[in-house]
Parts: sequence; structure tokens; C-alpha cells
Amino acid sequence: MQQRVRDFCARFGLRVPIVQAPTAGACPPRLAIAVAEAGGMGANGVVLDRPELIGDWVERFRAGTTGPFQLNTWIPDAPVDDPGRQRAAEQFLARFGEAGEAGPASPDFAEQCEAMLAARPTVISSIMGLFADDYVERLHREGIAWFACATNLADALAAQDAGADAVVAQGMEAGGHRGSFDPQTAEQTDVGLFALIPHLVDRLRIPVIAAGGIADGRGVAAALALGASAVQVGTALLRSPEAGIDDGWSASMDGLSPERTVTTRAYTGRLGRAVPTPFVTAWTSDEAPLPAPYPVQRRLVGQWRRGGAAGLDRVNHWAGQSAALATTAPAGEIVTRMWTDARELLA
Repeated sequence: MQQRVRDFCARFGLRVPIVQAPTAGACPPRLAIAVAEAGGMGANGVVLDRPELIGDWVERFRAGTTGPFQLNTWIPDAPVDDPGRQRAAEQFLARFGEAGEAGPASPDFAEQCEAMLAARPTVISSIMGLFADDYVERLHREGIAWFACATNLADALAAQDAGADAVVAQGMEAGGHRGSFDPQTAEQTDVGLFALIPHLVDRLRIPVIAAGGIADGRGVAAALALGASAVQVGTALLRSPEAGIDDGWSASMDGLSPERTVTTRAYTGRLGRAVPTPFVTAWTSDEAPLPAPYPVQRRLVGQWRRGGAAGLDRVNHWAGQSAALATTAPAGEIVTRMWTDARELLA
């Protein structure tokens, strides 16, 4: 185990086997810098970012550290044309107030990919699917590694066959969006991390990075003991001052027990684990429709936010099942403490 972890760290320029989760909208450069300076890998989720914002983030990160980092985006879903679901979602959202102006179109995926490649990060990572073969060849020619998120063995094997350098094994405990390749069956991909890790490790040739419900040294030690080469943490860092998330979001995570987190499509149309806010809970009522497909639901929620709708969360309150373990300590201290405690347990 120790050699496996050392090899992974040496390959990707880490001092500790902890990778920051690329949570879109909650990865300011100062957070990634703090993680990298503590010996881990910083990250940015760029799914909502245009090329110029990607370049600006990278410039600010590199001004603060020479440490490793990953850039992550979603593989686009096949378009779903369902006007009926959109109208039903719009009518339900109207209960919260008036809609505002429509927001800008989603960033172009191909342009995002080019911007990530031009930035030459340590890692470019994907969620919800696989990069095209020619793009994988190009990033490998530039010396950039590819981490692919997977929630089951079939997707992990597909990623390995497509040239992934490591698989991020995302357990059902993870906060934020579920990384299932098939958006329609995400609710059925419900495997806990500590069952998923050995299931993948025993069948893959490439390293496995454990993600989901890891928020202290005990989780790190357990994941590494089960065969992971590193861990990826998101919820554990969200309440740190460097993350700078909305105060209401941070407060909603305080003391939140694992069983109270819920999976929902209410924010974006894609399944994700979140805090059961009144807005999220409203979408589980008998009269609530299905949320519109992604990305329509995300655009609609943004439009109603711009209209100042009452009772609608200002931001998405994502949270993994480890939310109660998240602290308001500085991010660097969190990473250092996790690894110090894990080493003591593994010794």
C-alpha cells in the first residue's frame, strides 16, 4: 500500500495523496492554492466557465503556487427535447415568484476543452462520460494526465480502455452531482464508496482515487487500505474560509447528519446530493413535476434566481454525507490534519 501511494504522489507531484474535488462554483484559486501548498492537488470545475475565465483562474493559481492542479468539465448529455417537462417546471417555479431575465447560453464544450489544453494543467478530468479519442491523444502528447470519474465498474473499464490515467471512484455518499454516464439511470447507481473501491481496484490496471464521504483521517486511511492510491475530497473543504461559499449554504451543512442529505434533480436536472432545503424538498411533494432535463432545469433555476424568487436557494446547497465533519478551519490545515491522522492510523 505505501509503495502504491508513493508512486501515485511521485507521478503527479504530490506530497500527500489528497486531491481537491473540482466543485464548479466553489473552487476559487485561493482554495486550490491552499490545498496545493499543503501538498495536495488543487482543482477547478470549469463546466460553467468560458475560455477567458478558465485562463484567468489558471493564471491566478500559478501566481500563488507551483503545485499541481486539475481542471474538470462535464461531458455533454445528449440533448433531450421535452417541452412538456419544461413548461411544468416553469409553472412550478412560478410558485416561488417572478422569473428574471434569461441567462447566457452555456459555454461551448469544444472551446472549454481547447482552453483547458492550452492551460497545460497537471490533470484534465471528466465527469458524466468520456473524452473523445483524439482529445485524449492530444492531452497525452502535452504530458497532461486524464482522470475519469466513474460510479460503477462498467464505466471505469470504459474509461481505462479509452486511455484514462486514473479513475475517480465516486461513491453514492459524495456531495454534488452523480457522475453516472447515463443520466437517466443515475438513481440506480447507488454503490457505497467502501464497496466500490475494492470492486474497481481488483479489476483495473490504473490507479483508483476514492471520492465520497471522506472528510477526516479515518476516511483517508480506510480508502487507502482498501486499495485506493489517493482520495478526492470536496465537502470537507467547503466550509473553509478559502472556499468562501454562501453563508446560508455553509450554515445548512453544520451538524447535518448523513441520513438527512438527499439526492435531487431540482437544481440542474442532473442528479446530485444536497442539503434538504425547503426548495429541494418542495420538488418531492405530490404536486411537484419532474424537473426539466439538464441543462434546461439549471437555466430555469438561474432565471428565477435573477428574478429574486422567494424561497429559492441563492445557490445550490450541495453536501455529501460527511457534511457534519466539515469544519471552518483553513483549507491547508484541513488537508494537513487529514493526512497526519491517516498516517498514524495506517502505521
